[in-house]
Amino acid sequence: MRIGLNTSASVGGKPATLDQLTAQVATMAEAGFATASFAHISGLDALTTIALVGRGVPRIELATAVVPIYLHHPVVMAQQALTVQQAIGGRLVLGIGLSHKPAVEQRWGLSFDRPLGLMQEYLAILQPLLRGEAVDFKGERLRTQAQLTVADTSAPPVVLAALGERMLRLAGEQTDGTALWLVGPKTLRDHVTPTISRAAREAGRPAPRIFVGLPVSVTSDVAAARERAARGLGAYNNLPSYRAMLDREGVDGPADVLIAGSEEEVERRLVELEEAGATDFTASPLGSSDDHRRTFEFLKERAGSVRRAAV
Repeated sequence: MRIGLNTSASVGGKPATLDQLTAQVATMAEAGFATASFAHISGLDALTTIALVGRGVPRIELATAVVPIYLHHPVVMAQQALTVQQAIGGRLVLGIGLSHKPAVEQRWGLSFDRPLGLMQEYLAILQPLLRGEAVDFKGERLRTQAQLTVADTSAPPVVLAALGERMLRLAGEQTDGTALWLVGPKTLRDHVTPTISRAAREAGRPAPRIFVGLPVSVTSDVAAARERAARGLGAYNNLPSYRAMLDREGVDGPADVLIAGSEEEVERRLVELEEAGATDFTASPLGSSDDHRRTFEFLKERAGSVRRAAV
């Protein structure tokens, strides 16, 4: 299981600058992490940031986690993704998703009606364009005639933020995998991995990458870490798709899927996730500054052991 980190969108209580994000990713690359992931919420544009950061930091894979499709026509998404892919030498993982009804309807003023159908049409345009193919598509929601030509650039892998069964099947059938957040090992083992893997197999596609993102704290004060997670992540209880996954896991809230404790306990939890089907683990370190350092050092060693085993 490859080990990566989420970049931090804030530094010292203020939005992170491009220079600060570049420094974060340079530290991750130097430490041997496999992937640096960038959220796309209300700060810097993730793809633009990756293009700029990746020009200065070699080796490490750079992923969007994830870009919502509603504000990006698939032709525009494909064109931007291919530009970024060329800019950073083929290290992009394009994570895309639907976002959530409150964001789509209240923040952006758009309709969240039939989101699965929209994603199906979106992928029918996006994927061929990323491969350099011409597209002539007429769907219920999207229509386009287009082709993109970007020199010396391969299609980046696409992973779909998918939690429900139908979206997981779509991810397995048409993309390279899924990017998850706040999904625990039981739900991963019993729901996510079998659903997406079966869909990929039946579609004749390679085994999917399954990115599992969770908050992590190597700490001697687990109670404080859980309290911090409950405060910082409580809003996810109000988003139906996340609430459904927490219910599947049989937990009260996001703090209950936090990975926290000693190095031995965190290692045990990572092994559990890997055995449940995770191919990639994306950590969001949480806790005091001392806990952050301890977590980073543990994950750095874990990433190094994976890298050495692959040689």
